[in-house]
Amino acid sequence: MNKQTLLNAVEQSCMKSEVPFFEIGDTVDVHTKILEGNKERIQVFTGTVIARSGGGSREMFTVRRIVAGEGVERKFPLHSPRIEKIEVKRSGVVRRAKLYFLRERVGKAVRLKERRAKQTGDAASES
Repeated sequence: MNKQTLLNAVEQSCMKSEVPFFEIGDTVDVHTKILEGNKERIQVFTGTVIARSGGGSREMFTVRRIVAGEGVERKFPLHSPRIEKIEVKRSGVVRRAKLYFLRERVGKAVRLKERRAKQTGDAASES
């Protein structure tokens, strides 16, 4: 057994079995487990996914939101046990892999066009 297959086997044990599908430009709710003393609660961070990086168990994604006129970004490990779930609220139309240009934008300029879900066979059945 070579080194790479051994690393892949160890990495597979750390990865989540089901990861929700989301893309750059999507607005997501990230439900994170927070420890406060001996209590554990869930905190929701809502924002736009501006970047994804890495691969396998090391994959990370960056979520940006505006709080009180100030931009806040958080990086989350995709396969972290601290992340309870990721909900996609809205899909945005983007043409780039990294949306760092949103950092300079303020107000309505931060908004992205919404990607509409494709109709499933409605046009085909009419003709």
